[in-house]
Amino acid sequence: MPHDIAARLDRLPSSRTLWTIIVLLSLGSVFEFYDLFFAAYVAPGMVQTGLFTPASLGIFASLKLIQVAGFGTFVFSTFAGLWFGVVLLAQASDRFGRRAVFTWSLLWYVTCTAIMAFQRTGQSLNIWRFVAGVGFGVQLVTIDAYIVELVPRTLRGRAFCVNQLISFCIVPVVALLAWQLVPLKPFGFDGWRWVVLLGSLGAVVVWGLRSGIPESPRWLAARGRADEADAIVGELERRIAAERRQVLLPPAPWPTAIEHGRRATLSDIFVPRYRGRTIMLSMFNAAQVIGFYGFNSWVPTLLMARGINVTHGLEYAFVIALAQPVGPLLGCMFADALERKFQIMGGLACMAVAMAIFAVATSPIVLILMGIAFTLAANVMSYAYHGYQAELFPTRIRSRAIGFVYSWSRLTAAFSGLIVGSLLATGGVPAVAIFIGGAMIVGIALIGILGPVTNGVALEQLTD
Repeated sequence: MPHDIAARLDRLPSSRTLWTIIVLLSLGSVFEFYDLFFAAYVAPGMVQTGLFTPASLGIFASLKLIQVAGFGTFVFSTFAGLWFGVVLLAQASDRFGRRAVFTWSLLWYVTCTAIMAFQRTGQSLNIWRFVAGVGFGVQLVTIDAYIVELVPRTLRGRAFCVNQLISFCIVPVVALLAWQLVPLKPFGFDGWRWVVLLGSLGAVVVWGLRSGIPESPRWLAARGRADEADAIVGELERRIAAERRQVLLPPAPWPTAIEHGRRATLSDIFVPRYRGRTIMLSMFNAAQVIGFYGFNSWVPTLLMARGINVTHGLEYAFVIALAQPVGPLLGCMFADALERKFQIMGGLACMAVAMAIFAVATSPIVLILMGIAFTLAANVMSYAYHGYQAELFPTRIRSRAIGFVYSWSRLTAAFSGLIVGSLLATGGVPAVAIFIGGAMIVGIALIGILGPVTNGVALEQLTD
């Protein structure tokens, strides 16, 4: 019966079976992170190959009218593609299922990014970057919905920690590959192209592991496919009981049924029950991304603005990148013990402080330490808010809701990069720090005042 699917999932104990599924899902999100972060590290190599001259950019040279020029057109194409992807395709996961969209968006990314690596003009490079972004932009949205629906309520925080721990492990790899390959031309092929292609090859391996991931039983139940949902949950129960060598506890009585049978539309996220959450999370996403990508996408450039040369800038950026997985790893200790909204607020506050110190520091050691501190705080904030926003909407509209609110981070990222570049040119790193700090304060206020508490609360109780 649809109404007992949620109760049966929420009473499942921690097990190798559940964590294996989370790891497999996380390997899919690894390549969105790879793709998002390689831009900052391969930028010097791309620029040196002459791809961003006005003649090479073609139609993209016209973006100079809105102050987008050179490598900025690549960043703009990235986030424009991501924005279109989450706005236009996020609903596909609600309609066709989490598993199907997870699989095909990964294949889309692999194909388009591999093609992009062979482009010889800035115009064609940016076109394929945009198309790839449309595909992989929906990947993370789908994974967030997937995890929150499969994982018992007592494990949701740690599940997102593990997801982002695995995802962020790829960032030091990107930084290392760029540091070693970008200055070179192995076999006559530009180093930055090797960095791009290696990510695509790894994604192919993950695509082959998709058979280990079941469809979301909550999504099936919400679509009226109770027998399929029951079969998947039954198989999970059987495997977990055998693994733990014990009989599972009976599910607790469930006061509400999972809604199913009604066609969902985008307007559903603006009904009175969810309107406030939609607006709050849209504004929050626009604010948090200013700090997250305002620093991460500009790390080598910000270091050079503080007096570090190009070679040492890439080296120090690699050292800072080593801290990327540590934030979610630390979060495993308190993710389900400390209220999610307080983790988000604390992360934002620490980001603002670390950025302020980074802006006035001159010592390489202090710069690296503050870069690491900012990275740790940003990644605690990241895993917490990804889980948080997925918890606040019902299953039948979860993917499109996440896509809509998340789209504002993509749109803001496209333009905040222009603002960061302008501030860096006119006011230096201190001006960038003020911009980021102000955005963090806005994010703290939004979550602190308007955000509900979610830790340990059943999804269906949060969204009734």
